[in-house]
Amino acid sequence: MADTYTPPEVWTWEKGNGGEFANINRPVSGATHDKELPKGDHALQLYSMGTPNGQKVTIMLEELLEAGHTGADYDAWLIKIGDGDQFGSGFVGINPNSKIPALFDHDTGTRLFESGSILTYLAEKFGAFLPASGPARAEAFNWLFWQMGSGPYVGGGFGHFFAYAPEKIQYAIDRFTMETKRQLHVLDTNLADRKFVAGDDYSIADMAIYPWYGGLVEGRLYSGSDKFLNVAEYENVTRWAADLAARPAVKRGSIVNRTNEGTLAERHSAADFKALGL
Repeated sequence: MADTYTPPEVWTWEKGNGGEFANINRPVSGATHDKELPKGDHALQLYSMGTPNGQKVTIMLEELLEAGHTGADYDAWLIKIGDGDQFGSGFVGINPNSKIPALFDHDTGTRLFESGSILTYLAEKFGAFLPASGPARAEAFNWLFWQMGSGPYVGGGFGHFFAYAPEKIQYAIDRFTMETKRQLHVLDTNLADRKFVAGDDYSIADMAIYPWYGGLVEGRLYSGSDKFLNVAEYENVTRWAADLAARPAVKRGSIVNRTNEGTLAERHSAADFKALGL
């Protein structure tokens, strides 16, 4: 690199650093303004945005409804993270980390944040998509927490420097591309003799992994990244992603809390999908 950076002894925040997300990035937590959250008719109130992490939960909720768990009906409210909605006092009251998704279960008075926690809570509440005990349950958790630990390298690492950073830094792109491809190879190898990531049964592990890694191989996450990563070489991941993409609940869950054409900014009942043919 032509220029080098020497870190100071003590880092200080310069407002405006951070590229595309500079307007919402800050080094402290907590609310920036008072704002109550809306509440709909259902016990489950979701406050989210249709990023990969948000899609995990809406896919799970739609899968529960598809499986006949009527108690999983929910209201989904859009949190516009680019506008700083996640720093409103109501949202921070559910998630002090100010990240989507956040869920409140009014049946039990339970607040939930972190997508892996929400998926586990819902699986246990409804007794679905997670083995009850034994090695099969452990294997589902292995892959759920693999995604939770690995995903930041894909989003905050590869995605940030490939798509969002104010300048292209070869070292950073190379570093996170290598790790992203390693992760895709881990997943591809695992799926060589399995229908789903944890074995023969569809689980919350698939729901957690699909929006990120399925999105990568389907070319939906970052423009041009599928070609850049040569995702065609991950044939097992591609097969698995296509299988999940064809599921009706995945189709519905993938479009909630989004604002582009053919999606739903909010979701309050199954009827909301009818106008979209889902």
